[in-house]
Amino acid sequence: MISRRKILSSCTAAAAASLLPLPALARTKDPVVFDPAPQEVRIRKDFAPGQILVLPRSYYLYFVTDKRKAIRYGVGVGKAGLEFTGQAVIQRKKVWPTWRPTDEMIERDPRAYAKFVDNEYIQPGGPDNPLGARALYLFQNGVDTYFRIHGTNQPQTIGHSVSNGCIRMMNEHVVDLYERVPLGTVVTVL
Repeated sequence: MISRRKILSSCTAAAAASLLPLPALARTKDPVVFDPAPQEVRIRKDFAPGQILVLPRSYYLYFVTDKRKAIRYGVGVGKAGLEFTGQAVIQRKKVWPTWRPTDEMIERDPRAYAKFVDNEYIQPGGPDNPLGARALYLFQNGVDTYFRIHGTNQPQTIGHSVSNGCIRMMNEHVVDLYERVPLGTVVTVL
């Protein structure tokens, strides 16, 4: 007959066993290292070829090339509270785009955007432009979201949450993606 004491003592033994150290092999497993270089990877079957999937928490953008296959690029994403989530469509593409911060960006940090305060100045495209070499403009229901997938002149920010919401890529990577995706490409940011 099983007594209450036997049940309690077996539960205590099981709990103690769960606190024992892991075998040496499991403890020495190397952590996964972030690699921003484009790589062909497998992807869930939920996404159709031609779609883009962005996983901000892991800092990767996936361009689905075939059933269950994608090219994975490292990205930088929006700071907490500024990130884009949801689904959009690429409705405009630009080579060396011009740039002006949004009014909200200027309000949040007027010192950083001082040259844009109280004027209509637009920064010309080029190597000093924060949008980098290419920009893919995200729209929802035909309306510009003001979020972009774009290059950057700050490659050290890839793999971090630093932007005002846009998804940034190394210039050579955004040039590659730009050539691969047509207007109308669906972008899902989870």
